[in-house]
Amino acid sequence: MRRLGNSLASFSTRWVPDAFVFAVLLTAVVLALALGLTDRSPLELVGDWYGGFWNLLEFGMQMTLVLVTGYALASSPPARRAIAWVAARPRGPLSAVGVTALGAALLGTLHWGLGLIAGALLAVEVGRSCRSRGIRVHFPLLVAGGYTGLMVWHSGLSGSAPLLVNTPGHFLEEQIGLLPLSETLFQPFNLVFLAAMLVGAPLLLMAMHPRGPEAEEIGEDGADGSPVGPGGGPAVTTEASVAATFAQRLAHSRILVYAVVAVGLVHLLPALVVGGVVGMDINLLNFTFLIVGLALHGSLASYSSAAAEGARNAAAVIIQFPFYAGIMGIMADSGLLEVITEWFVSVATPFSYPFLALVSAALVNFAVPSGGGQWAVQGPVVIGATESLGLAPGVGVMAVAMGDQLTNGIQPFWALPLLALTRLKPGRILGYSAVVMLFGFVVASLSITFLS
Repeated sequence: MRRLGNSLASFSTRWVPDAFVFAVLLTAVVLALALGLTDRSPLELVGDWYGGFWNLLEFGMQMTLVLVTGYALASSPPARRAIAWVAARPRGPLSAVGVTALGAALLGTLHWGLGLIAGALLAVEVGRSCRSRGIRVHFPLLVAGGYTGLMVWHSGLSGSAPLLVNTPGHFLEEQIGLLPLSETLFQPFNLVFLAAMLVGAPLLLMAMHPRGPEAEEIGEDGADGSPVGPGGGPAVTTEASVAATFAQRLAHSRILVYAVVAVGLVHLLPALVVGGVVGMDINLLNFTFLIVGLALHGSLASYSSAAAEGARNAAAVIIQFPFYAGIMGIMADSGLLEVITEWFVSVATPFSYPFLALVSAALVNFAVPSGGGQWAVQGPVVIGATESLGLAPGVGVMAVAMGDQLTNGIQPFWALPLLALTRLKPGRILGYSAVVMLFGFVVASLSITFLS
């Protein structure tokens, strides 16, 4: 396993391009496929690309806020102490990787946003803690462990497709009605998959840890230091300085920040009580991060400083999401997605279809990495196939969900916030996460084929 991990990591470091380059190359591949497999002209395909280019602006802003508010929350003194306490538990490099991977996977099962941001922050803090204690742990492997939550999220409590088909008014309600979670997330094949990933993914990553001298520790923190305080010169009692002092007092006032927190809690607490984690969408997640972060920082000035540091890491998310939106536009508007999905349907039998639907969803995830977006365009074809083959619709839902999440292991889209926070190139981690993905693919395929 160590040789395999090192070989794949070396290969991905050498050959996997930068995430932005990957998005541009993927655009070219999808354009070529659409040109060859659909009746759209090149000019029409460019129009499809541009038409979709701005469709993820809202989602891109939401993901930016996940990054900023999550970073600000984790930067508060109480949260830092809690993360530092967890990070100090490992007593060696293997346990460090195991704790990070298991923590990220559990959080990803609970909520994908928590798994994404907390997994990255946990990897960084574990790396720093180990470095300070003289434990040589391979940081790229730690970061790969922090990414495991994105390979189990769609089988967890925040899975887009299973929750959507259990929501009144969803776009397939007339065809399949409302599907309770007992027919999707809590099916035995999905629970077996989750259990195998929660145990197997950390063990696999631990087994791939390089030997001591080969491990690459986390580097020195490249972030700017805290602002230097004012000098010891004599105070000048001018009107401007009085105004500045008053402004500073407002920025550091606990009254202002707790007033905002109190108003926020008026909405937040009933929403969390009624919906719980299962009912938490990305907006409520961001709002929770914001209110809790403000409360833990205790002043607007402290929170603003932490948020500004988090925003420095958001450039990749901001610039690359429109390109993926353009890819989604080509896939949906040209009919390429239906061509791919229907090809898998045409060769399927009732026994083989769950596996083939999983494979098709895994492939489509490269070009349509949004789980909810993928279900919106792939769901009608999959549900139609399950009906014609006499399969339960919940099997089709979970086949798409499981396939969608697994290829996140080699798709840099969801790794962008993680890479921004850890300051690594995608090739440094995707070799390791690919091994976890392959393991998960085998488990998912066997589970959904023989237990559904």
